[in-house]
Amino acid sequence: MAGKIRARDIDEVKTRINIADVVGEYVALRPASAGSLKGLCPFHDEKSPSFNVRPAQGFYHCFGCGEGGDVYKFIQQMDQLSFTEAVEKLAARIGFELSYEDGVASPDQGQRARILEANNAAATYFASQLMTDAAITGREFLKGRGFDRAAAENFGIGFAPKGWNNLFDHLSKLGFTVDELVSAGLVTKSDRGAYDKFRGRLIWPIRDSTTQVIGFGARKLFDDDQGPKYLNTSDTLVYHKSQVLYGIDLAKKEISKTQRVVVVEGYTDVMACHLAGITTAVATCGTAFGDDHIRIINRLLSADKDVPSEVIFTFDPDAAGQKAAMRAFADSAKFTAQTYVAVGPDGLDPCDLRTARGDEAVRLMLENKKPLFEFAIKQKLQKFDLATIEGRVAAARAAAPVVAGIQDPAMKPAYIRELAGWVNLDTNEVAALVEAAGKLGRQEAVAQMRKDSSFELPPEDAPEHVTVVNLNDPISRFERQTLEVLVQLPNAYSPQQLSKICSAGMSASAHVKVLRAIQQSASCQLEATWLNTIASNTAPELHQVLREIAAQPLPAANADGLIKYGQGVIARAITNALAREKADLLAALRRSEPGSSDSNEIQRQLMNLESERRTLL
Repeated sequence: MAGKIRARDIDEVKTRINIADVVGEYVALRPASAGSLKGLCPFHDEKSPSFNVRPAQGFYHCFGCGEGGDVYKFIQQMDQLSFTEAVEKLAARIGFELSYEDGVASPDQGQRARILEANNAAATYFASQLMTDAAITGREFLKGRGFDRAAAENFGIGFAPKGWNNLFDHLSKLGFTVDELVSAGLVTKSDRGAYDKFRGRLIWPIRDSTTQVIGFGARKLFDDDQGPKYLNTSDTLVYHKSQVLYGIDLAKKEISKTQRVVVVEGYTDVMACHLAGITTAVATCGTAFGDDHIRIINRLLSADKDVPSEVIFTFDPDAAGQKAAMRAFADSAKFTAQTYVAVGPDGLDPCDLRTARGDEAVRLMLENKKPLFEFAIKQKLQKFDLATIEGRVAAARAAAPVVAGIQDPAMKPAYIRELAGWVNLDTNEVAALVEAAGKLGRQEAVAQMRKDSSFELPPEDAPEHVTVVNLNDPISRFERQTLEVLVQLPNAYSPQQLSKICSAGMSASAHVKVLRAIQQSASCQLEATWLNTIASNTAPELHQVLREIAAQPLPAANADGLIKYGQGVIARAITNALAREKADLLAALRRSEPGSSDSNEIQRQLMNLESERRTLL
């Protein structure tokens, strides 16, 4: 067995490889300063590029998260490879033959390479079976959806024969072992031997962005097949379904060029879009669209705010499609692009639409896209009778949390006005509902955090994801200023003021969690252990955020100036919190019947609020 790769070969491969070309397959890079390229960091979520590549020096560095290294480290991290596997992959890329020293190789050396070799051989085999007599049903399926032989060849579509071990026998003759084929997810072992995982199905090879076949998707064709409609490769060393987008190999360059991504729901939808000229279409592989998929897309899109970019989702109009749309809406703030939704006429998906009405209809469907915010709001409104004032108010209240979740400070007021028009209510009234919904959401987050006095972190197999804070947003920026004062100047505010700020909550997820840690540490507010106590109550993934808050210079020249600055920030935070409470009470007062017990109670609460304001400020 080959041993350690010779050092001179490692150096030679690195010398011949242009790191910018390698990184560019994962990250959209653009010129920065002389001799430097920049893009969005693939190792942490960000919306402004802090990831730099210097081709002449052969290294990369992220000023946001601190990750950096040479081309080998980059490939190791991106593809979860060992060092040896990274060298072998890059050597194969340039056709360089490596030499090895005598010795024992690592146990998994070459395993990934063998899985990829097996996948490529399987893809070739499946494609060769598509034109056999046994595959007539498969060809008819494709023809019925408007896909000819050229389309099948372009996407590498194949057919898995119905027998139990056709693929296994074929690949065994090529020298692959049972264990290798099981590791690749192509074969299953049982007490009676090994048998093919895919049998009697149409096969779509799934490729990564470098065009390597990493897995397969298989569609049921025959009634006697008791399996699911679609069957995908199980997770392997090279295939992780939550990190894969079907069609990314074909769409990658066009996505970077046009700054547009179309996310559809299946393999045939991807094919239909590409054949209709929408060559930026991709789809998930048997799993919901999630954070890993968002990171893949964000890396291909420009972070330059002057370069417009968009992500368009297509969903079926059924309940599952509506649920998927609302999940996408919940994640929309994580994109570096504007998000839209496109729904086909009569609820047709791209494949059925192309079959029924042609390529132009698919293109028109995407041209008629609607902003995802608008789609999500209207989904809420359609559940209510807008012919009555009760229905309009209830609809506005139901849609208010959607608008409250909009982070863009310019877009939120615009949608408040739109919502007011859709439900025929006064804009100020709708704005109050949106503000109340935002406050309620913050309070619920704080209440949930207080629920368990131990504040235990979630188990390791369910890590908590922290939203990256956009400090360009005025609300988030002031929240950060408030936290800086709370952490750095504990003698600039009273316990009562801290309690009020905590009860009002904050909007950014990371800020809410740091605020929770500060509140937990309140008993040590004036002690020397203050910062350490906060850190002990802060989740490890937020320690970097806490360090940034604790280290941020405050705009004051001396100790007295610091206290005055801190008191000013605290006063503004208290004022904002009280103003939100007052707006909520005034909105409730408008909804109440004059002279009623509810109205009188609200009036009493308003008076108490004014007294509280005088006490706290």
